Amino acid sequence: MVCSCKFAPQNINSVFIKNILLLFSVLILCINAVSIVHEKNFEAERTPTTSLDFPKSIGNTIFYLKRDFVAFKEALAFKESQGKYEVVNSFGYLGKYQFGSTTLHRFNIYDTEEFLKNPTLQEKAFVALCKVNKWILRKDIKRSVGKTINGVKVTESGILAAAHLSGAGNVKKFLRSNGAQGFSDAYGTSIKSYLKKFANYNVSTILADQKATV
Repeated sequence: MVCSCKFAPQNINSVFIKNILLLFSVLILCINAVSIVHEKNFEAERTPTTSLDFPKSIGNTIFYLKRDFVAFKEALAFKESQGKYEVVNSFGYLGKYQFGSTTLHRFNIYDTEEFLKNPTLQEKAFVALCKVNKWILRKDIKRSVGKTINGVKVTESGILAAAHLSGAGNVKKFLRSNGAQGFSDAYGTSIKSYLKKFANYNVSTILADQKATV
């Protein structure tokens, strides 16, 4: 019994040292874990916005990863009216895409108040107009896409946007005159500016159709 008690203080010291070492190891592991989490968060913060999965459409605030027809029409709508369906400008142009009454009559739309309250009808009218303009300008699209006119590379989406601005006839004159016959709307916006601003969208889903309807 005496011999057993003689070594008791050494055993206590040994256990204490082991506990200290264990606590120190746990502390080191915790510090490493926090460091790893911080590093991951830092990497996430540096992720380019282009790699994030934004929704394709939510109301009037829209982010796009693809330059497709939906992106094209929403970009054009934002330029025309900030994407607002019930807007009427000082010259009487109507809705999200700022249609003139003559254009609406082309699609048998005469009730402008109903038109302003009907987002579905406005979207259908825009698609129909793009189809008609694409048919009217089909030869010019074939001849002109890829060329550079007045410093701007011509694309199919740019042509359709310019046709929405000025009418297909004026775009045809602009392209066939190699930019000599220009056009600007009442606010001073030109065909050239629309060719540039709305270039390089994929609008291949819109098929040329002379008789497109809503």
